[in-house]
Amino acid sequence: MLFNKKKAWRGILLTLVCVLTLSVLAACEKGGSDDQKDASKAVATYEGGEITENEFNTQKKIMTFMSPEYAQFMDMADFQDYLVKQKIAFKYLSGKATDDAKKEGEKKAGQQIDQMKKQVGDDQFKQLLDQQKLKEDELKQYLVQVMTVMEDMNAKVTEDDIKKQYESNKQDFMVATVHHILIGLTDSNNKERTKEEALKIAKDVKSQLDNGGDFAELAKKYSDDSSSKDNGGVYKDFTVGQWSVQEFKEQVLTLPLNKISTPVESNLGYSIIKVDSRKDTPYDKLTNDQKEMIRSNLGASKIDQFMQSDLTKIIKKIDLPKTADTSKSGAGTTDTGTTGSGTEGSTSGTGTTGSSNSGGTGESKGSDTGTTTFEEKGNVSGEGSGK
Repeated sequence: MLFNKKKAWRGILLTLVCVLTLSVLAACEKGGSDDQKDASKAVATYEGGEITENEFNTQKKIMTFMSPEYAQFMDMADFQDYLVKQKIAFKYLSGKATDDAKKEGEKKAGQQIDQMKKQVGDDQFKQLLDQQKLKEDELKQYLVQVMTVMEDMNAKVTEDDIKKQYESNKQDFMVATVHHILIGLTDSNNKERTKEEALKIAKDVKSQLDNGGDFAELAKKYSDDSSSKDNGGVYKDFTVGQWSVQEFKEQVLTLPLNKISTPVESNLGYSIIKVDSRKDTPYDKLTNDQKEMIRSNLGASKIDQFMQSDLTKIIKKIDLPKTADTSKSGAGTTDTGTTGSGTEGSTSGTGTTGSSNSGGTGESKGSDTGTTTFEEKGNVSGEGSGK
């Protein structure tokens, strides 16, 4: 796909008001209820709290549930260090959040659970939980912490902050109508092509267009972009920030109107592009959803900043169980909980929330909140025109 679907927890309309009990609110004020009646030993201590072994094991199950590809990393010392720091950050920050953020976080967590069930069906959702020996309440507690922190950080973003971010990334809010043909490295029948094969087809299609061929008919015949193929290759009035392929975005922003591009290479294959129209969107014409998306991205950046600059200051000790690959990675635990690693390219450090600083509608896959990958399983074609 050329663009990513909005995260469900940022885009779902509120249809039901969640009734919060005093016990839930009290648990949130203590930094989450996942440490109640937990007699397991502490694997990490930080300013004002601790992470128990049971909490950490539940965190690993949740990450595998959300992103099954993470299972291969679960026994790596560096990855476990990363996970426990993520858990510390969200537990610590959720405990300091406002009551309003906690209430909204509870509602958003419920909406996320409902969205997951709707996507895969109630029975399969339960089967996926059972495969990880995970309870729905445990998943929801995790999501409540994440959503609470996001809501709290979003509330700290001012209107001036949103305006500045818009001015810095104005082009992402430009609206364009584009014709597109993709000759993919995998065709519509999932048969792989080499780059040379894809380029040869793309050049042939470009030649046909130059000789008067109909763009819509050629798109239906040749294009591997399932989001636009059946529509004759047309993306009508799309916000530029919705497209996640950088090479495609650059052409949309710079290609002269009505000129057919030469084949443009990307990780998807080769694109042939024609821009029909392109216009700016003034700040006062942004939709509420677009402004809220900017707010969410700025809020995520605040979490990034905490994880990169402040997290190590509150960590007192990390004492994770030894893993089989500890000696291979060269990892060692220090009193501050930071892990020194001798493995090039390993997963370490505090991690970030994967936010997009552009303020556009495209979202990066694999957010450290753990919510994106589950949503993006299968064929994701985006939402609407971005108006």
